[in-house]
Amino acid sequence: MHPRLYLISPRTLDPATFPDRLAEALSGGDVACLMLDNPGLSEQDFQKLAERVVPLAQKAGAAVVLRNDTRTAGRARADGVHLDTDGEEGAQDMERALETFRPDGIVGAGEIRSRHDAMTLAEIGVDYLLFGLLSLTPEAAPHDKTIQFASWWSQLFETPCVALCGTDPAGVAACAATGADFVALREAAWDHEQGPAEAVRQANAVLQTYSLEEAHEG
Repeated sequence: MHPRLYLISPRTLDPATFPDRLAEALSGGDVACLMLDNPGLSEQDFQKLAERVVPLAQKAGAAVVLRNDTRTAGRARADGVHLDTDGEEGAQDMERALETFRPDGIVGAGEIRSRHDAMTLAEIGVDYLLFGLLSLTPEAAPHDKTIQFASWWSQLFETPCVALCGTDPAGVAACAATGADFVALREAAWDHEQGPAEAVRQANAVLQTYSLEEAHEG
């Protein structure tokens, strides 16, 4: 098995044209999951967007999780939710989400700032952990802490993890080398000079050269 691709929707997008951009990205190859993040739309408009995007991605074989919006995730029939977490309060929010979406839905955790928080979240049963802070201004390379956390986690724990790539697609290799189960692309996909389909094709070509079994054994 090799790491798989995890797409995150752009920070800013046009809801009228994004479904077509997403379809283009999905045409580039395997995408395991899409995180749909509200770019500042009203609740009603975000729900309309989600209702267009969710079936489109699911038809292509990608699961869809909505960031920090359990209500819209349920209404749009998304596969689950991705919640930002921080400390004890974040863990409590996550426990409530687990009660709501289990047993069939996905519940992922992000904005993880310490190893203690990561282990706490795994203990309460989240489906995956995303290492890399979406709240920070993105840089070209994956953040050092992202690489450190993903490498540490993949060697010791069974709960899947996602390593967040920077804006430069070259960072896919560094993320995959950590042993992370998934590599997340945001700007590296949507701002790719050859378009999102080519970004997905190139990322998958890199991911297929890494073995999760070998990484975890190492």
